[in-house]
Amino acid sequence: MKGMLQNWLAGTVLGLVLPGLLLTAAAGVPTAGEQAQTTQATTAAEPLPVLLRRGEDVTRMDMDDYLTGVVLGEMSAAFEPEALKAQAVAARTYAWKAYCTGGKHGDGSVCDDPGCCQAYLSMEAYLQRGGTAMGEAKIRAAVAATSGYVLTYEGQLIEATYFSCSGGQTEAAAAVWGTDYPYLRSVESPGEEKAVHFEDAVTFTPEAFCEALGTQPEGDPAQWFHDVTFTDGGGVESMGIGQQSYTGVQLRACLGLRSTAFSIAVGEEGITVTTHGYGHRVGMSQYGADAMAVTGHSWQEILQHYYPGTEIVPALTGDSLPADRQPEVQQE
Repeated sequence: MKGMLQNWLAGTVLGLVLPGLLLTAAAGVPTAGEQAQTTQATTAAEPLPVLLRRGEDVTRMDMDDYLTGVVLGEMSAAFEPEALKAQAVAARTYAWKAYCTGGKHGDGSVCDDPGCCQAYLSMEAYLQRGGTAMGEAKIRAAVAATSGYVLTYEGQLIEATYFSCSGGQTEAAAAVWGTDYPYLRSVESPGEEKAVHFEDAVTFTPEAFCEALGTQPEGDPAQWFHDVTFTDGGGVESMGIGQQSYTGVQLRACLGLRSTAFSIAVGEEGITVTTHGYGHRVGMSQYGADAMAVTGHSWQEILQHYYPGTEIVPALTGDSLPADRQPEVQQE
């Protein structure tokens, strides 16, 4: 059965890869044919490893097996194949950078908490959540079609951040985290209207609003809000509320908002906050990637749109990896 599945998946991958031969090399992006040749040379003999952390357990895995679980957890199998491929490359870049540099956990591992690292679902968990074998095969094929490829900027692995939906415009990293990355700029992200959280609204009573902020402005709530500034990505940069001033990031955290792209209206029902997008809005929009794929863009074009100035290259393995990034782990 395993051999039959591998043969079937190989045929699926070829069906996805061959159309990419029409891409030209003039743009500096690897074509599907170049990708297959280079990936075979760089990763077939020495597959990229990853250290998956689940609770206190750390498991050493093959990168592409791990990435199948990541894409299962991070993106709908109903998305276009090119969007799934873009997601796989972004997730591979994130995991490989953690492995090479230590990552958030210091030992090179990546956990399965999407609020910290990246989501991860086993096949069993995916099926329990309503997934199908066909969906898993589609995602595995997308991972295989981009096997070994990562994103770099000036020769260094990038911070390959991504999120659900931007609301139409992504945010620059400096506006959210205070650190500037030349490839994490604000870019347009059209076609996201089908996203579940493209627009949301939540209404607070004045009392609940004040409690969330830990402050008590005086007077009419309609007069509380003033001096609002916005980022290039359309997020709230700063907002005065009473005598206090807050950043959009602070307000998102205090009020539990889906994004920093929001507006506030005061009415008879209370204080209504309307948000656009879901997530930090830095890097690749998953719904935006799918929208680009629907209109015919390749996974390479998607990645270079959301991470401008980056290169798509095969990951390099070798003796340069620090030994202290490889703790005692279980073999899966």
